[in-house]
Amino acid sequence: MAATGLLVLMPLVALIGIAAEGDAEIWPHLIANVLPSSLRDTLALLTGVALVAGSMGITTAWLVTAHRFPGRDMLVWLLPLPLAVPTYITAYIYVEVFDAAGLVQMALRDATGWSRADYWFPEIRSLSGCILVMSAVLYPYVYIAARTMFLTQSASMMEVARTLGAGRFKLFRVIAIPLARPALAVGLSLALLEALNDIGASEYLGVRTLTVSVFTTWLNRGSLAGAAQIACVMLAFVIALILIERYGRRDRRYALSTKRPRVAQPVPLSGGRGWLAAVLCVMPVILGFFLPATFLLRETLRGGLVRQLDTTFLAHLTTTIGLSTVATLAALALAILLVSASRLTKIALTRSALFVAGLGYAVPGTVLAIGLMTPLIAFDNMVGTIWRNLTGQRIGLLLMGAAGGIILAYVIRFLPIATGALSAGFERVSPGLEDAARTLGANRRELIRRVQLPLLRPALASAALLVFVDCIKELPATLLLRPLNTETLATLVYGHAARGAFEDGSLAALVIVLVGLLPVIQLTRSAESRRKAAGTAST
Repeated sequence: MAATGLLVLMPLVALIGIAAEGDAEIWPHLIANVLPSSLRDTLALLTGVALVAGSMGITTAWLVTAHRFPGRDMLVWLLPLPLAVPTYITAYIYVEVFDAAGLVQMALRDATGWSRADYWFPEIRSLSGCILVMSAVLYPYVYIAARTMFLTQSASMMEVARTLGAGRFKLFRVIAIPLARPALAVGLSLALLEALNDIGASEYLGVRTLTVSVFTTWLNRGSLAGAAQIACVMLAFVIALILIERYGRRDRRYALSTKRPRVAQPVPLSGGRGWLAAVLCVMPVILGFFLPATFLLRETLRGGLVRQLDTTFLAHLTTTIGLSTVATLAALALAILLVSASRLTKIALTRSALFVAGLGYAVPGTVLAIGLMTPLIAFDNMVGTIWRNLTGQRIGLLLMGAAGGIILAYVIRFLPIATGALSAGFERVSPGLEDAARTLGANRRELIRRVQLPLLRPALASAALLVFVDCIKELPATLLLRPLNTETLATLVYGHAARGAFEDGSLAALVIVLVGLLPVIQLTRSAESRRKAAGTAST
């Protein structure tokens, strides 16, 4: 248990050490030239994403939950789909479509005969463009959390509010939103953490966030200590977001009556109101999923990119799958150990280890990468020295030279996803089964292997799928920790975009999106199953 906690804390401690060892001249330079603009852009981006993604997620969740209108049943499945598209891929596509040389403005000039100086068009390479791109992809975090809470809100409370004269908007503002606030805080914090972790979209759209500053300070200016000091400022943002999330759901717990768990039923919207609700729900799906997916499919077919399926592409695909598979198996093994120990022992140490492990998802990939560099290189050097003294031969870098750093970063960052899924699965395992197994003489190892794991197969499958896809999409940690000549699908797409030829990476981007659809569909299916079960129970 303690080892897992140390695994997560190690890069953070190392990061602080690297920052402290930097020259005294670095901080004044950062404060004068780097941090002001980076802090301003980061705060503006997070504020914009909170407002836009929050509004999109809450509005769509309320509409499909509390009302019936044309296309509602299909939109329930479509609204989470943007989660399958990484933010950096959406940013690259929006530039190709909406930039001055993009498809939309070229078509506008061809149709009207105008030149670029004859009309105004919103600039996609801007802070507002970055907010739009990220909100279109990240709003499902808020949507899923809000819809889950809206689905379980008491019908009696809604009926009393209507009896007292509350209209639809007031019912939404005064009753639904306050009751859903704990879930909204969680969903919004996840969206903001993802926005803070992003590097591809922000850099490509010209927004100099703290993450971009870490990347450029380390790789372009060669200052690891300076990058570590900026990363420490990012950690302060992460801590602030966690505290805001905890504050947002402080002492707020709402439960349905155990005597009569009747949930609110959707109210029909007819005529223009129904079609307006349908349009409001369709637009986020178009912006966040159908536009990117259609563009990638078009470019793949139009450019004949299927011919890229050669040995080189397959090698990159194999590397991506291999790294993600190893990291997924390691994360699942640690999650099983942590969650099982927490359930069986119920002591402070296991609870503390589970809490510390949960911090990994909140740490951006750039911060993890910098924090892992020093301890991993020190370990490789130590092993190399011992091996050279014993055999007289050199073995090179075992971890950093063989993508061990990437795998470790994946495990630390996505371990909370696995522990969360398994913890939810354990809640459905009856303690009576475990007590019966103990009565029959089963020890802890047998209890886990013969009772718990078979019952946790659905949760294990969901956790494996979520971790695997997140590993495939991860860009910041992969960019900073990959060995020379190592490419994944994410870095392949980034490389094409950095050279100004993103369309050449459409096939790799399309594969990432298609793989990302699997957990999104699984999440929606699970949510619908729980909703139907709750509806059956309430009747």
